[in-house]
Amino acid sequence: MRFSTPRAATAASLCSLALLAPAVAQGQSASDSSHPGAGNADATQCNDFTDRLPVPGDKRAVSPSAPNPLAGEKWYLDTKRSRFGHKGFREPAYGEYRSLGGRQQALMAKIALTPRFFWFGRFSGDSLDPERGLDDLRLRVCTFLADAERENAVPLITVMRHTGGECNPTYQAGGVREDDATRRWYDAFADAVGNSRAIIAYEPDSIGTVDCLARSRRDDRIRLLRDGIDRLSKLPNATIYIEATASDWRPVSDTVSQLRRIGVHKVRGFMLNVTHVDWTAANMRYGRAVSKRLGGKHFIINTATNGRGPVHFKRRIGSRNRTIVINCHPLFRGLGPTPTTQTGDRLVDAFMWISRPGYSSGSCNGGPRVGDWWLKRALQLAQYGTQRKTPAKGTRFGFPIGKVTPRQVAGTQFLVDKFD
Repeated sequence: MRFSTPRAATAASLCSLALLAPAVAQGQSASDSSHPGAGNADATQCNDFTDRLPVPGDKRAVSPSAPNPLAGEKWYLDTKRSRFGHKGFREPAYGEYRSLGGRQQALMAKIALTPRFFWFGRFSGDSLDPERGLDDLRLRVCTFLADAERENAVPLITVMRHTGGECNPTYQAGGVREDDATRRWYDAFADAVGNSRAIIAYEPDSIGTVDCLARSRRDDRIRLLRDGIDRLSKLPNATIYIEATASDWRPVSDTVSQLRRIGVHKVRGFMLNVTHVDWTAANMRYGRAVSKRLGGKHFIINTATNGRGPVHFKRRIGSRNRTIVINCHPLFRGLGPTPTTQTGDRLVDAFMWISRPGYSSGSCNGGPRVGDWWLKRALQLAQYGTQRKTPAKGTRFGFPIGKVTPRQVAGTQFLVDKFD
């Protein structure tokens, strides 16, 4: 891996030092390890990838005529970052699977034994010091890539660094200073990936929430995303898909316009449904419409939690009937179609589990803080999972008509005025 900045050289040293550091003793938690970046992973697995062998084939696959770069690959199943380590560098599902028994273990296996994307973002560093935080990020990305390479598997990575915690007419999302910090983060992340093979899901929720920003900051968001793509699109063995909302979210024309401005022509394509649960078939139709306006760009669809489809219903608000869309922990939802490149549509490179089944999206419907692991939710998603891509005849909300009501599936969100 080649580093182009002085701080990046520090990260290379960290990776090299990790090779010399003693492994965490068996049974010792990551909190006992000498470096906060170690997490539950064996730090000795981190290397600097300086002498990487070339990855065969065109993995950037920018041309719409390029073969599917995901086909035939083994995707990395992370079993290392389970119960221990920093919140931002932990994947609890496998640890839960190993510790549970009986029916609960069988349910958790559906999540724990399925390849899923690992997320890197603002939460991925231990240190409050910005530069040390970037060193932590580089080491963690390096460790994750090394773990995948040891398994001869391709790592699945979600990048979510933009700031989007509020939605109001004055929301600044940290302002220009935060944008600059995000650009430095993109640089550090790209340095860490280097020549490694990776599949990258880029910035979920980033374009669908542009209208949540103050008007003076909306163009800044697009410029920030474009700068990130400028940097990451140069990675020689990374297949990148840009956030493109969902079939029940933004109009096709809006999505197309934003993708063009961000630079979708520089990467493989776009991704859908990462934070929504609309049916897979609906997203395929939406994606084809977007692709048609982008010269045939390919896309992937998140199917992690859409096995029962979305929660949409009409409710009278004032003098109008409005369509309510529940996306924060709708109840009685389930895991969706298993990840595969056999999608039946040449434009759809894969169905993938990009979102994180079992992680909280917020305090709605009894959830813990955003980003916290929520075992109860994980087990419910596994319990109600299906392989369906479309709603079955005679069903509503993924169940026979009349079995569940709008109030039951919306829960505490039933009276929240979020609508199309």
